[in-house]
Amino acid sequence: MSGYVRPAVEAVVFRDGDGRVIEYGSRWEGSPPEDTYSMSAHPERFAPLHTVADALIDYLRDICDVSVEEGDDVVADLIRPPSHDVVRAVRVRPRDPACASVTVVMTAYPGIYLHAGVLHDFHYPVCGCDACDSTWQHEADRLEEQVLAVVAGNYRETLERREGETWVGFAFTYPDGASSGGSREEGMSPESYAVADAALRAVTAEWAAWPRRQGR
Repeated sequence: MSGYVRPAVEAVVFRDGDGRVIEYGSRWEGSPPEDTYSMSAHPERFAPLHTVADALIDYLRDICDVSVEEGDDVVADLIRPPSHDVVRAVRVRPRDPACASVTVVMTAYPGIYLHAGVLHDFHYPVCGCDACDSTWQHEADRLEEQVLAVVAGNYRETLERREGETWVGFAFTYPDGASSGGSREEGMSPESYAVADAALRAVTAEWAAWPRRQGR
């Protein structure tokens, strides 16, 4: 699905304690200093992620046949509760049940939690510590490509029992590649398993592409 354009974001300069400009994304030539793993000097550098998330929600509302729900109650869609206060939470649900819905939760960190389908949460940033040295642009790239992959029907989830344990997996397909992952899911109740299993059994392989609004 084409047509989405990232909104313009004004560049902000961050400086260290000596007044030097911090070049996020290229700070370390080798291993980062040990103490940077427990530091996040400028988490506010991720604030543009909220602007990007707002634009994605508006785009999906405009272009797709969906219902949009906003409020604290949709935060419950997350597999695990957020670690920071919630600023805004929005669920975008296609009217076709063969499609995976997405719930976007914006936190005061600032960051984004994305719940996609029935089994998975994705975080932007995954880690905002100084050692990881991520930029908002990199995290926005991930957010956009994963949301748009869901919308295009290029998202798959798996659920299975292995020797009494529950395992979940996901896979995204992008125009220039793919990504996937899986893990053991601890603490899933039999009721939750049954609901998720029924939803995925109704999907032949991948979640379906979202239907467009009439006239779009």
